[in-house]
Amino acid sequence: SLPSPEWEKQDWNNCGPVTLALGLRFYGWSGDQGDISDLLKPDRGDRNVNVEELIYYVRTRAGWLGADYRVGGTLETLKRFLAAGYPVIVEKGYIIESEGPDAGWAGHYLLLTGYDDASQVFIVQDSFKGPDEAVPYAMLNEGWRAFNHVYIYLYPSQEEAVIEALLGSDVDPDVNRRRTLEATRAAVEGDPEDAFVWFNLGTNLLYFERYGEAAQAYDNALSIGLPWRFTRYQFGPYIAYFNQGRFQDVIDLAEATLKRTNKAEESMLWRGWARYRLGDRMGAIEDFRGALEVNPNYIDAQYALDYLGVEH
Repeated sequence: SLPSPEWEKQDWNNCGPVTLALGLRFYGWSGDQGDISDLLKPDRGDRNVNVEELIYYVRTRAGWLGADYRVGGTLETLKRFLAAGYPVIVEKGYIIESEGPDAGWAGHYLLLTGYDDASQVFIVQDSFKGPDEAVPYAMLNEGWRAFNHVYIYLYPSQEEAVIEALLGSDVDPDVNRRRTLEATRAAVEGDPEDAFVWFNLGTNLLYFERYGEAAQAYDNALSIGLPWRFTRYQFGPYIAYFNQGRFQDVIDLAEATLKRTNKAEESMLWRGWARYRLGDRMGAIEDFRGALEVNPNYIDAQYALDYLGVEH
């Protein structure tokens, strides 16, 4: 086990920033979750911070550390990083046990700081439950598949060569994605009724700009049925459908998401682009401005308004 960073309980909807804060603290960073959420999600009602945003924070605000992510991780990958002394962040699904409206499936980040093969558990820093929680390998793997087995690794910049050796052939993101694409193809054949695996297949095809095939995989995932929160966290269907000219499908999916999560700026952005392509310029401007209202630092919404020649 690695030394546990000083634990911090997550503020509302803040598991991404706080889990990153715990990871940075491992390397002597002295900030807290508020420093990260102020940049990445100024509105507390914004319920998601994605992997790219967390890495952007490290690269722009903690430049002495390196950070990146890969997909298609395995339990062995996680153990390899931990054994070499590097904590790893994963994003996984879990079930909120509650009588209230929050009940059901949700996404959650965990910082892994150790493992025990004898007990078959990882030691995790869980911003919701507490420090040094034991999570069985099988349970982590089960929840992890909803997020394409993604993992974020943090490391002192001067140790890049060590990280490259740990990654092996996955040091090349294209190789990593191609391998993961083949693994998800095999998983879909193994269980064609698993919506998460179809979604992952779509996301891995999307990486290679294979929009038609990706859209089909997303169609399968959505028709089998995903948890209602799912499109709060992952936006691949918007991109695939948009590039296939399926603008009304983009709008329908965005509206279904916004009905339950009204401050999902990514859904606003894509609904805006779809409206624009359908000739509704005013609707597009309203969506782009709405996305910026939720997150004034949202570069994609700033670009969209610039593209339309409209003030922010």
